[in-house]
Amino acid sequence: MADVDGALERLGLALPTVVPPLAAYQPAVRSGDYVYTSGQLPMVDGELAAVGRVGAEVDPEQGYDLARICGLNCLAAVASIVPLDQVERIVKVVGFVASAPGFTGQPKVLNGASELFGDVFGDAGKHARSAVGVAELPLGAPVEVELIAQLVPSAKTVLV
Repeated sequence: MADVDGALERLGLALPTVVPPLAAYQPAVRSGDYVYTSGQLPMVDGELAAVGRVGAEVDPEQGYDLARICGLNCLAAVASIVPLDQVERIVKVVGFVASAPGFTGQPKVLNGASELFGDVFGDAGKHARSAVGVAELPLGAPVEVELIAQLVPSAKTVLV
């Protein structure tokens, strides 16, 4: 298992507070040895870090950074269910990019989240992924990311 706390510290990152749901859902749920997160937006201190479509109001480099924020919010959602050192691997990432017409760089934008997971979990952060361009996302967010994490079989759920 990866030293998640050490990796986050080396990256100069700290887990944020879990983003409260915007509607009738949970930030993450556990089913057996898997945790599924809801889509996470690039929220920082309760506010969207940016709004707009990548390739128009938001440039692809900023989109990459926003995807990284989404990824960090995904990790916070997982950590609300189980300690991150109990994650065996990141299995699947699905990312949505609000895209200007003709923008086709969604995979590079979503590398912001994918590379974060690799930086934090090493080889266990390598995952399957879908990168989907969409017209709009909730609240006008440029990026949304969700993940599926496999847990070590003995992982204990966090009691809140």
